[in-house]
Amino acid sequence: MAERQRILIKYGGNAMLNEELKSEIIAKISQLQNENFEIILVHGGGPFIEDILKRTAIESEFIDGHRKTTKEALKYIEMALKGEVNSSLVNTLNKAGIKAVGLSGKDGSSVIAKKRMHIREVDGKKEEIDLGQVGDVSIINTDLITLLLKNNYLPVITCIASDEDGVDYNINADMFAGHLAGALKATNYVVLTDVEGLMESLDKPESLIKEINLAEIEGLYGSIIKGGMIPKIESCSIALKSGAKEACILNGTRPAALSEKFLEKKSIGTRILN
Repeated sequence: MAERQRILIKYGGNAMLNEELKSEIIAKISQLQNENFEIILVHGGGPFIEDILKRTAIESEFIDGHRKTTKEALKYIEMALKGEVNSSLVNTLNKAGIKAVGLSGKDGSSVIAKKRMHIREVDGKKEEIDLGQVGDVSIINTDLITLLLKNNYLPVITCIASDEDGVDYNINADMFAGHLAGALKATNYVVLTDVEGLMESLDKPESLIKEINLAEIEGLYGSIIKGGMIPKIESCSIALKSGAKEACILNGTRPAALSEKFLEKKSIGTRILN
């Protein structure tokens, strides 16, 4: 029997807010699982975090675009990510007949975090700025996730993790997913976005870059790779450099993209290779 392809999907953006779209994506993920692919779903939840912090009147301080996260804020962020978003995704998958298991990086010590300091350059000097409970991935232990996959469960993982002293951190979901895809040696790391892929010009569909390698990507930052696409491409780079076979950027607002790519073998989105 052929070895099952392992696909890690990073899910986020507007596709999370639209219930109809969410159901369609879950249906496509279920289809892939039923076609004998091993699926891991990783998610963040920016809009849900904004909403819970607003409801609890916790003000957010941003430093160079990075949210400073207090311990109090993190408590509510975890509620939104694990209690709301993760639970809802697991429930929708279960209803579709898939055995889904909701996790964060803390479960089974799957992801060990480390504190992330923001580096800012002032007058030619670099200074470190404390962002509070914002972390980076330090160590990954794939035992629990691999065990679940082996037994045909679909892990749904959110980007909260603890350090070795048990202190909790929120980790950027793109980076979290990229590190996991690498550690799990994913056959394919898929980043779902709100566009067709990496494009030279967003208003020109024909400018879609269909295939690119990491060496070619380096020269595109600031020109073609900008804004919200930067962390997505960086996460693909992390995944490929740490063990994933290939990565791709697909349009998550068009759920059929998943079956077109993996079942119909169509050349869609942007394929990224080492």
